Amino acid sequence: MNGRASKRKGNTFERECVNQAKIEGFEAKRAYASNGLSLGYTEEVDVLIDGIPIQCKRRKKIARWLKPPVGAEAVLVREDHGETYLIQPYKAWLASRGDTISDSK
Repeated sequence: MNGRASKRKGNTFERECVNQAKIEGFEAKRAYASNGLSLGYTEEVDVLIDGIPIQCKRRKKIARWLKPPVGAEAVLVREDHGETYLIQPYKAWLASRGDTISDSK
């Protein structure tokens, strides 16, 4: 995939993430030119969802071990002596945050 097609794929994914968040009732916006500086964050931030700066990454294939298996809602990963990260389906994350939207209305 050439650079232009890769950029288009990334931009499309960012818009999908923002649109899904908006459908679920969240305030969401995409950084102009995928540059978080336009939102007041670092360059690596692509979108702002419910006040949370997020970088979006889309790949042809992601490692199977990163995906939550059947029966699990999320995966926790950490490199040795590093930070722990939670990986879960995006819609599940939005649903878990949806309670905060309902509470604030």
